[in-house]
Amino acid sequence: MQGANLQIPYLSFVIGHSSLVIFHRFSVFSARLEWLRRALAGPTNLALQAILSGALMLCLCDNAQATGSKTLSWGGDAEGGAPFQFQDPREPSRIIGFEVDIADAIGRVLGIPVQFVQNQWDGLIPGLDRGNYDMVVSGLEITPDRAQVVLFSRPYYVTFEQLAVRADDHSINSLDDCKAKTLGTLKGSLAQRILEARGNIRVLSYDGQINAYEDLLNGRLDGVLMDHIIALYNVAPLPQLKMTGPPVGRLEYGIAVRKGDEDLLAGINGALDKIIASGELRRILENWNLWTSQCAEYFNDREPSSARAEAYHAYLEERTGTVSFVARVKRYATYIPLLGRGALVTLELSLFAMTLAVFLGLLLALTRLYGPAPVRLAAGAYVESIRGTPLLIQLFLIFYGLPHIGIRFTPPIAAILGLGLNYSAYEAENYRAGIQSIPRTQMEAALALGMTRLQALRHVIVPQALRLVIPPVTNDFIALLKDSSLVSVITMVELTKA
Repeated sequence: MQGANLQIPYLSFVIGHSSLVIFHRFSVFSARLEWLRRALAGPTNLALQAILSGALMLCLCDNAQATGSKTLSWGGDAEGGAPFQFQDPREPSRIIGFEVDIADAIGRVLGIPVQFVQNQWDGLIPGLDRGNYDMVVSGLEITPDRAQVVLFSRPYYVTFEQLAVRADDHSINSLDDCKAKTLGTLKGSLAQRILEARGNIRVLSYDGQINAYEDLLNGRLDGVLMDHIIALYNVAPLPQLKMTGPPVGRLEYGIAVRKGDEDLLAGINGALDKIIASGELRRILENWNLWTSQCAEYFNDREPSSARAEAYHAYLEERTGTVSFVARVKRYATYIPLLGRGALVTLELSLFAMTLAVFLGLLLALTRLYGPAPVRLAAGAYVESIRGTPLLIQLFLIFYGLPHIGIRFTPPIAAILGLGLNYSAYEAENYRAGIQSIPRTQMEAALALGMTRLQALRHVIVPQALRLVIPPVTNDFIALLKDSSLVSVITMVELTKA
């Protein structure tokens, strides 16, 4: 079985024309601030220039690689768990699952290499809309509301909703027995709509399937209603849980592409038709123990199944098998390279964002103190508005909001801008406090010696202020390093997603 490689580059810059324009304008702007550059002369300035140059080189190099490669990228959420797409326990750098096998089969038929792109499940369609990948293959149910915003392929899997309860609970045998009960399900799923339509059930929605079944085990829920495919892989390994009741509803999984990508959709449908006719789709589903009577009826393939579900039994063995302490330690050790690469991404993002925050923060501080009244008011409004709104909201606005007005950033650029702009407001206050802490007599003495105000700032005030604010700036960098975990919501694969 072929798995998708989970690649975590140091910084996956894939920048467009707008990003290059921004870097160009930033360079021109920096050149005009010659006095500020010279005020920061020395090792600090060289280090900052090296960081910025490295960022730009990474952008350009990766952009060249991106434009030179032709792949069919597909979005999914590896955190969703088995059997859709998940990290191979034996080799964590690989993503496996029945949808990985289907995507690989489609790529072989089309003659195009496929590439997996990690994204949170509830952000898959927005990510598709902004062009982060070509299609979505992640247990996406074909529904009328989704069909209004994306194009769906023909179904590649047909299933139903399945109720799960604790094994010692004999009071619930169907949804009719769940009145006044608390049930869990996936957020935005068909199961959630079914439960909410009944009106007499308390519904708790979850971002991930595992948490719901854990809450059921711990007694926080009376039951869980999810797709049968999910229940099969989460209930079977746990003797404390059981599936109960008849099938609920009917749902179909389809591959989503952007509106306007009719040619790609036709190619995907043609590839699906071929792997259905050749029996490859059935073999994939049988391998994961997913070939059901509903699939047999829909695909008009009612031949009895005799294939052994190798992938399914391997998964059960990993979940239920007894693992020695030494084997467990060796397994955990295989995750170290992934964590290391994720840590490097986190560190690089933080360094680039802090560089932006330092320069912009110093500029804001100087304009608030010495600029004309309108500029002082604008800088003050920026600082207070940025500090008064959550960083997560700012990241969403930059990554998902700006594309609606024609401004698009790749995930790394959006992450650096979001973190850098946010922390620049805090750095501005640090620098303002540092400058104001310098005795006013020093400015007066510099002016008395014949210096201009600009020369006094450059040679006397700013160098002293920079030394004074090193401790709070260091604290802010540590805070930014931890806040960088938030960029995972805009499809950045860093330490929290490694």
